[in-house]
Amino acid sequence: MIVDKREARVLVFDARGKLRGASPALIGLAIGDHSVPGIGDKKLSDIRPEERTTPAGRFVAHLDKNLRGQEMLWVDYDTAVSLHPVVKGHPMERRAQRLASSSPAERRISYGCINVPAHFYKQVVSPAFTGTDGIVYVLPEVRSMQEVFGTDDGWKEGSRQSKGIHR
Repeated sequence: MIVDKREARVLVFDARGKLRGASPALIGLAIGDHSVPGIGDKKLSDIRPEERTTPAGRFVAHLDKNLRGQEMLWVDYDTAVSLHPVVKGHPMERRAQRLASSSPAERRISYGCINVPAHFYKQVVSPAFTGTDGIVYVLPEVRSMQEVFGTDDGWKEGSRQSKGIHR
Protein backbone atom coordinates (compact mmCIF):
# COMPACT_ATOMS: atom_id res chain seq x y z
CA MET A 1 0.00 0.00 0.00
CA ILE A 2 1.11 3.54 -0.72
CA VAL A 3 -0.36 6.54 1.07
CA ASP A 4 0.35 9.70 -0.91
CA LYS A 5 -0.17 12.52 1.57
CA ARG A 6 0.30 15.32 -0.97
CA GLU A 7 -2.61 13.95 -3.00
CA ALA A 8 -4.45 12.52 0.04
CA ARG A 9 -4.78 9.18 -1.76
CA VAL A 10 -4.33 5.50 -0.98
CA LEU A 11 -3.19 2.93 -3.54
CA VAL A 12 -3.35 -0.79 -2.75
CA PHE A 13 -1.28 -3.32 -4.67
CA ASP A 14 -1.20 -7.11 -4.64
CA ALA A 15 1.97 -9.10 -3.91
CA ARG A 16 2.99 -8.93 -7.58
CA GLY A 17 2.65 -5.15 -7.73
CA LYS A 18 -0.67 -5.05 -9.58
CA LEU A 19 -2.94 -2.20 -8.51
CA ARG A 20 -5.97 -3.59 -6.64
CA GLY A 21 -7.58 -0.19 -6.06
CA ALA A 22 -7.11 3.49 -5.33
CA SER A 23 -9.14 5.93 -3.29
CA PRO A 24 -9.09 9.43 -1.87
CA ALA A 25 -8.38 9.49 1.86
CA LEU A 26 -8.65 11.76 4.84
CA ILE A 27 -5.27 12.28 6.49
CA GLY A 28 -3.80 14.26 9.38
CA LEU A 29 -4.79 17.91 9.67
CA ALA A 30 -1.21 19.15 10.10
CA ILE A 31 1.49 19.01 7.45
CA GLY A 32 4.50 17.06 8.63
CA ASP A 33 6.29 13.74 8.36
CA HIS A 34 6.79 12.79 11.99
CA SER A 35 4.67 12.08 15.03
CA VAL A 36 5.09 13.96 18.27
CA PRO A 37 6.81 11.72 20.84
CA GLY A 38 4.22 10.02 23.04
CA ILE A 39 1.30 10.93 20.75
CA GLY A 40 -0.04 7.38 20.90
CA ASP A 41 -0.58 7.71 24.64
CA LYS A 42 -2.50 11.01 24.49
CA LYS A 43 -6.27 11.38 24.61
CA LEU A 44 -7.67 12.81 21.37
CA SER A 45 -8.86 15.86 23.29
CA ASP A 46 -5.24 16.58 24.34
CA ILE A 47 -3.83 16.51 20.80
CA ARG A 48 -3.21 20.03 19.51
CA PRO A 49 -3.99 20.84 15.83
CA GLU A 50 -0.28 21.13 14.92
CA GLU A 51 0.30 17.61 16.33
CA ARG A 52 -2.28 15.99 14.07
CA THR A 53 0.14 14.58 11.51
CA THR A 54 0.17 11.35 9.51
CA PRO A 55 3.77 10.14 9.87
CA ALA A 56 5.80 9.22 6.80
CA GLY A 57 7.70 5.97 6.63
CA ARG A 58 7.63 2.26 5.92
CA PHE A 59 5.32 0.32 8.23
CA VAL A 60 4.46 -3.34 8.66
CA ALA A 61 0.67 -3.23 8.95
CA HIS A 62 -1.88 -5.79 10.11
CA LEU A 63 -5.62 -6.05 10.61
CA ASP A 64 -7.00 -5.87 14.12
CA LYS A 65 -10.08 -4.63 15.96
CA ASN A 66 -10.60 -1.28 17.63
CA LEU A 67 -12.10 -0.90 21.12
CA ARG A 68 -15.61 -1.13 19.59
CA GLY A 69 -14.79 -4.43 17.90
CA GLN A 70 -14.62 -2.95 14.39
CA GLU A 71 -11.89 -4.06 12.02
CA MET A 72 -9.14 -1.61 11.12
CA LEU A 73 -5.61 -1.74 9.72
CA TRP A 74 -2.90 -0.85 12.22
CA VAL A 75 -0.30 1.13 10.29
CA ASP A 76 1.83 2.20 13.26
CA TYR A 77 0.71 0.97 16.67
CA ASP A 78 3.20 3.10 18.66
CA THR A 79 1.82 6.35 17.26
CA ALA A 80 -1.76 5.02 17.18
CA VAL A 81 -2.06 5.50 13.41
CA SER A 82 -4.50 3.21 11.66
CA LEU A 83 -6.35 3.07 8.36
CA HIS A 84 -10.08 2.58 8.72
CA PRO A 85 -13.42 3.44 7.14
CA VAL A 86 -14.29 7.11 7.49
CA VAL A 87 -15.95 7.98 10.78
CA LYS A 88 -18.75 10.50 11.07
CA GLY A 89 -16.94 12.67 13.60
CA HIS A 90 -18.41 16.03 14.52
CA PRO A 91 -20.98 17.22 11.91
CA MET A 92 -19.04 20.48 11.43
CA GLU A 93 -16.06 18.45 10.15
CA ARG A 94 -18.08 17.27 7.12
CA ARG A 95 -15.86 14.19 6.76
CA ALA A 96 -17.95 12.46 4.08
CA GLN A 97 -18.08 15.64 1.97
CA ARG A 98 -14.35 16.24 2.44
CA LEU A 99 -13.60 12.69 1.37
CA ALA A 100 -15.57 13.28 -1.83
CA SER A 101 -13.77 16.57 -2.56
CA SER A 102 -11.34 16.76 -5.47
CA SER A 103 -9.06 19.01 -3.40
CA PRO A 104 -6.37 17.20 -1.36
CA ALA A 105 -6.30 20.19 1.03
CA GLU A 106 -9.97 19.55 1.88
CA ARG A 107 -9.09 16.01 2.90
CA ARG A 108 -6.79 17.10 5.76
CA ILE A 109 -8.89 16.68 8.88
CA SER A 110 -7.94 13.58 10.90
CA TYR A 111 -5.87 13.23 14.05
CA GLY A 112 -3.32 11.30 11.98
CA CYS A 113 -5.28 8.22 11.00
CA ILE A 114 -6.04 7.48 7.38
CA ASN A 115 -9.77 7.35 6.62
CA VAL A 116 -11.10 5.80 3.41
CA PRO A 117 -14.62 5.16 2.10
CA ALA A 118 -16.25 2.15 3.79
CA HIS A 119 -16.77 0.32 0.48
CA PHE A 120 -13.08 0.75 -0.46
CA TYR A 121 -12.00 -0.55 2.94
CA LYS A 122 -14.31 -3.58 2.71
CA GLN A 123 -13.64 -4.44 -0.96
CA VAL A 124 -9.93 -3.60 -1.27
CA VAL A 125 -8.07 -2.99 2.01
CA SER A 126 -9.49 -5.78 4.16
CA PRO A 127 -9.05 -8.55 1.54
CA ALA A 128 -5.49 -7.38 0.79
CA PHE A 129 -4.44 -7.73 4.44
CA THR A 130 -6.58 -10.69 5.56
CA GLY A 131 -4.38 -13.47 6.89
CA THR A 132 -1.13 -11.58 6.37
CA ASP A 133 0.87 -8.55 7.34
CA GLY A 134 1.62 -6.05 4.59
CA ILE A 135 3.85 -3.10 3.93
CA VAL A 136 2.47 0.43 3.96
CA TYR A 137 4.60 3.24 2.58
CA VAL A 138 3.41 6.66 3.71
CA LEU A 139 5.11 9.14 1.40
CA PRO A 140 6.67 12.26 2.91
CA GLU A 141 5.45 15.75 2.18
CA VAL A 142 8.19 17.81 3.83
CA ARG A 143 11.27 15.60 4.05
CA SER A 144 12.90 13.95 1.05
CA MET A 145 12.31 10.33 0.08
CA GLN A 146 15.95 9.64 0.89
CA GLU A 147 15.62 11.06 4.41
CA VAL A 148 12.53 9.01 5.13
CA PHE A 149 13.31 5.71 3.43
CA GLY A 150 17.05 5.68 2.85
CA THR A 151 18.07 4.87 -0.68
CA ASP A 152 20.84 3.33 -2.71
CA ASP A 153 23.23 5.25 -4.96
CA GLY A 154 21.08 4.57 -8.03
CA TRP A 155 18.10 6.57 -6.74
CA LYS A 156 17.16 9.83 -8.37
CA GLU A 157 14.07 11.19 -6.70
CA GLY A 158 11.25 11.38 -9.24
CA SER A 159 13.10 9.20 -11.74
CA ARG A 160 11.41 6.24 -13.40
CA GLN A 161 14.86 4.66 -13.54
CA SER A 162 15.22 4.36 -9.76
CA LYS A 163 16.21 1.00 -8.35
CA GLY A 164 13.51 1.36 -5.74
CA ILE A 165 13.17 1.94 -2.07
CA HIS A 166 14.83 -0.36 0.40
CA ARG A 167 15.19 -0.69 4.16
